[in-house]
Amino acid sequence: MTSLTDWGRRIAVSVRALTHRTESAAHRRGVAPFLPRLFVDRFTHLGGISDAEFRRQLSECRSFDDDRWAPYWSTFADRYLARADEALSRLGAPASARLLDAPDPSALTALGEALESAATILADRGTVADPEAPARFVVEHPEASDAVVAMDGFIKAVVYDFVAAWPGGSPQRQRAYRRSSRLSEALLQAMAPTMGYDVEVLDIVLPGTTDRVHGVLALPIGATNMPTVLVSNGLEGTIAETLFPLLAQRDAGLATFVMEMPGTYSYSEPMTVASENVYSAVIDFLAADERIDAERLGIMGFSFGGYWAARMAAVDPRLKAVVSNGPLTHRSFGVLNAIGMPEVMLSTLSRTLGATSTAGLLRKVLKLSLQQLYREIGIPLLVINGARDTLASTRDSIDLAVAAPNAQLVLYADDDHCAMGNAEHWSLLSTRFLCEHLLAPSTK
Repeated sequence: MTSLTDWGRRIAVSVRALTHRTESAAHRRGVAPFLPRLFVDRFTHLGGISDAEFRRQLSECRSFDDDRWAPYWSTFADRYLARADEALSRLGAPASARLLDAPDPSALTALGEALESAATILADRGTVADPEAPARFVVEHPEASDAVVAMDGFIKAVVYDFVAAWPGGSPQRQRAYRRSSRLSEALLQAMAPTMGYDVEVLDIVLPGTTDRVHGVLALPIGATNMPTVLVSNGLEGTIAETLFPLLAQRDAGLATFVMEMPGTYSYSEPMTVASENVYSAVIDFLAADERIDAERLGIMGFSFGGYWAARMAAVDPRLKAVVSNGPLTHRSFGVLNAIGMPEVMLSTLSRTLGATSTAGLLRKVLKLSLQQLYREIGIPLLVINGARDTLASTRDSIDLAVAAPNAQLVLYADDDHCAMGNAEHWSLLSTRFLCEHLLAPSTK
């Protein structure tokens, strides 16, 4: 149960959000009190960054303003890129600058060969990357020292630029997003042969719009008739945030297409209920790929991506299994759940939905309710969340799993949104679930 003290804190955050006084408060107190509770875990887990180091850096950040926030965090990305480039120079490999503007295949090949001995630092990092893993690996494999420094530098640069880009929507943040995306995609393509993957960076045209879906398709080399999972992240997530942890499950026998949610970084159109058409277009694209078995398609989503995973499971019969982690489906769209939501998150949600006022935002989120579709999800459904979600209503996860006729619910006691504290457990659980329902040969 939420304590009176916590309710007081949440109300104070909301008052500052509604009166647009968060920025002035951040100048005095720093930005940390006005961020989601899981902010630190999110980036330290992805980057293998020391919790203490990241919290120190966060404590010195005093503004959400685009011209201060983005350059502050990109400074750390610059430092790690410089370290990586020094190590790459010693290895005779191309510098990072050659990877930022349409890298040629020869540069990617050379990078992959230079970093091959350190592939495990990327491929086996999992959902909670260990900050000490690179140092331990160097002790065991001193001959790979430069490759490890370069690999770790690249990954941390990707993550710090992701922090700089968070939560998107402004010029400096979008600039950081583009660099983070290009570096991550170049790294994935360079390391793909060592990991036994074909990695394709794709832009799927959306008919009748100026938008396109930017995503990454990862399949085992030589794949045919592959069961494939469409993966969608949340409100301000990136492809790297989702795909890097999934690499540890690469031997499960599943192909993966990872996309960012409509209305976020790489899109020009806002997200609406009609964004179903975006996901349908991606499913069309995957089903038409000769390497993919159109009869064995699944979908997995996190946070707002969990909303879309559940929604598409209800409306698209081509999907055969679904994992919805931390979904917002109905109660999360109510006014009560918005109390305590930081201003930066409210503005991000408004931008994603194309809302221009608080009243307009409320109207738009209410239209998103999935409550009437719960019982339409007849395929196997796994719902995951923390029992003490501070970003969405845990009741949404419970109600969805209770109403859907073929659902399982896994709630982690004392955990928060998307059960990040148990990520290693549910990552394996999700993979087993998808394998159970997708690996059996189809009649295609």
